[in-house]
Parts: sequence; structure tokens; C-alpha cells
Amino acid sequence: MLIIGITGTLGAGKGTIVEYLTDHKGFKHFSVRAFLIVEIKKRGLIVNRDTMTRVANELRAQNSPSYIVDCLFEKAVASGENCVIESIRTPGEIDSLRNKGRFILLAVDADAAIRYERVVLRNSETDRISFDTFIDNEQREMNSDDPNKQNLHTCIQQADYVFSNNGTLDELTLQVEKVLREIENHGRR
Repeated sequence: MLIIGITGTLGAGKGTIVEYLTDHKGFKHFSVRAFLIVEIKKRGLIVNRDTMTRVANELRAQNSPSYIVDCLFEKAVASGENCVIESIRTPGEIDSLRNKGRFILLAVDADAAIRYERVVLRNSETDRISFDTFIDNEQREMNSDDPNKQNLHTCIQQADYVFSNNGTLDELTLQVEKVLREIENHGRR
């Protein structure tokens, strides 16, 4: 069983990679975002990026820096299938998953203007924001010394593979396919 984690900047293409893995490679998907939405609704809060960040940080502080992905990992193991966990946001999550078995971390990034255009088109409840707010949100999540808070910069640095997604869907798919072949070939040695 292989667990792939996905990290990356806002609107870079994490969901696109997940769709490819689930639709074309048979991976099961476990989403930090979906996990948090359930928790936010249980608490009777509004679903937006600020609430997601606050609730995620609270859960990590109350339990452990890897609490959310640990919960998703248990579900992934129970499935017995290759799985993808989206979206890894703290180094503690990476450390925990690396210690649990066969885990590969993929990261994706793209230019800010391209990413903003994508989130506007995506139009989810957390994406209806101005470009300035988009940049502010990302900066808030890029670096932190607090192990319970998002640190995308370090997560991207710790990735086994980093994709640049400034181009087409086909170009991203080719990058993912190349990495999957490399993972498969490495696993056979």
C-alpha cells in the first residue's frame, strides 16, 4: 500500500493531481479540507479559510501537530488501497506519515497570478476573495515556528517531488506520470 501526500501553495493544482490519481490510478482520496469542514459544521461555524485555519490549528494544539493527517491515515490504512492525503500543511504531519510506512510527499506550485485565477474559477466557499486577501492568506500559511500552524514553505522543501504547474493540464499530468513510474520502479528494487 502506498500513501501519497499532497502539499503546495493555494490554487497550485493539489486537487487536480488528486483527481488524476483517483480517476486514472485508482487511489482513494482523504481530504484535510473535508475533515475540517465536518468539524467546523459540528461547531456551528461559518466555513471559510480563516475558520479552517483556526480550527486546524486548535485541533493540532489540543492533540498533536499531526492529529488531522493521523486521523486520515487510519482511514487510509483501513481501506487497504493506495491512498492520497490532501493537503499536508505542517512538518509534523510529514514526519508522522514518514514514520508510518510507504509514504511519498508531492508538492505543487505555480505563479501567484495563475493560482489566483484558478481559485476564482474554482469558486468554492473559501475562494471568494480578492487577490490581496489571497496573497495575505498564503503568506500567513507559508512560515511558522509553531509546530501546530501551517508551514507550507518547509513542507514544499521536504517534498520528495515538486511540480511546477504554470502550464497545461497535460503538462502537469506528464510530470505526475513520470514520478509514478519512478516510484514504481524504485519500489521494485
